[in-house]
Amino acid sequence: MNKTFAKLVPQPSFSKYLEADAVAENFTRQVSHVHFSFTATKKPAKPELIHASPDLLQELQLEKLKDVDLDILSGMIPFPNFKPYAMRYGGHQFGHWAGQLGDGRAINILETKINDTPWTFQLKGGGPTPYSRSADGFAVLRSSIREYLCSEAMYNLGVPTTRALSLMKTGDWVPRDMLYNGNQADEHGAVVCRTSPSFIRFGNFEILSAQNEIKELKQLLDYTITEHFPHLGMPAKETYLSFFSEVAKRTKDMIIDWQRVGFVHGVMNTDNLSILGLTIDYGPYGWLENYDPSWTPNTTDSETRRYRFGNQSNIALWNLVQLANAIYPLIEEAKPLEEILVKYKTSYSLDYHQMMCSKLGLSTFESVSEGFIDALNMNLEASQIDMTMFYRELSNREYLDFKSFFTALGTTSYLDNKTLLAKKKDWEKWFDDYQKLLEQEGMMAESRLLTMKKVNPKYVLRNYMAQLAIDEADKGNFELVDELYQLLRKPYDEQPNMQKWFALRPDWAMNKVGCSMLSCSS
Repeated sequence: MNKTFAKLVPQPSFSKYLEADAVAENFTRQVSHVHFSFTATKKPAKPELIHASPDLLQELQLEKLKDVDLDILSGMIPFPNFKPYAMRYGGHQFGHWAGQLGDGRAINILETKINDTPWTFQLKGGGPTPYSRSADGFAVLRSSIREYLCSEAMYNLGVPTTRALSLMKTGDWVPRDMLYNGNQADEHGAVVCRTSPSFIRFGNFEILSAQNEIKELKQLLDYTITEHFPHLGMPAKETYLSFFSEVAKRTKDMIIDWQRVGFVHGVMNTDNLSILGLTIDYGPYGWLENYDPSWTPNTTDSETRRYRFGNQSNIALWNLVQLANAIYPLIEEAKPLEEILVKYKTSYSLDYHQMMCSKLGLSTFESVSEGFIDALNMNLEASQIDMTMFYRELSNREYLDFKSFFTALGTTSYLDNKTLLAKKKDWEKWFDDYQKLLEQEGMMAESRLLTMKKVNPKYVLRNYMAQLAIDEADKGNFELVDELYQLLRKPYDEQPNMQKWFALRPDWAMNKVGCSMLSCSS
């Protein structure tokens, strides 16, 4: 039977079994030998619900949100019989050790279980914590809209992710320097309730190992295995290795899905990688429009492009190395950890190849050469082809001749017709090879196209779409937030009434703030 959010039964877990900060006061500080700090949320001035996810409410078997639920989800009142807390973790940011980081504006307001599945509910923008450093602990409307919409969009795309339950305005004004250029301005404050079985990150282990807090490191690892990986068995050295192997596999699977749908996370620091292999912390993300493996949506990363689309698998591996280093004191053997990392590389290459074949409707993976896939990617890049539109158009009909294929290709390119014509020979060679592979497989076109549509979405949350919703929300109009939410519930469906969103990025969005590259400011 469904119940209201406020009637869920608290079942503290992380905050029950792990080490709490003994200091009760909420002020910025370095903490040691703890896993978290109890922290109250900051009461908003005038909270207002913008949107709540009906799909997640249904999955959680919850009724429509009532006033008391909204009071909790805005941070106005605490969840009954639960002490909110912020987690302590560290991390490597852009390849450099940053020391203590932690939940600087995220506060966990509830841990519970629903049908034996653990759920942690967390308010992003809930106020300052001991880990806020020089920040204020709040979040603004634009970044909150982006997080809310993207969490649910990724879930519906079939990508492992944290979820978002609600999006609320706080009624407060929050000062932000959006582009880090000295032009600070007040923005509407907002708070997102995001939820996950756990928000434990690579960085939770890193900070303990870096500070040589080995007892607390073992406590955390044993807890994580017992609570979230019980199928691996009782905590022990061999179990630790099995745990690391599974984390590596889940991380690899997540990255494969990112590459499949053209998603670029933008800030793959070790504190932004979930131990459960979930996409977490939606900051300066984006989807590839014109195919460009060197593209990153993050202005902070514009010079080195460390977190570019084509480098995400390598960064995931680099981050896994840092996790291996963090848990090494509990294993004291490098070779088995190194073997798991090598397996990640070989497995990723195989799985990436199979994923790319599936996008093309090719099921006999071993007959498709890497050179064929490489040639496609080079053509996509050289012709500035919109990735989402290309694969979806390829899934729409069987192209029996090159002329019709190339005509359709023109509708997915950001180049003018004359410039695209210069790429014609390269595309003709690739198309001929593609036709030969399809003939070898002999699959009926109708069956193949249906299969392709299940892995090639028609709709994704392009940055310009999110920015349009943000611009309207700044005026107090939230209709576009809902329209995009409804669109992204079924990204693989045709939705002819939403056809306007299946289009090339408009010219005005090419260099507009929020539409091309974004900062980490939120």
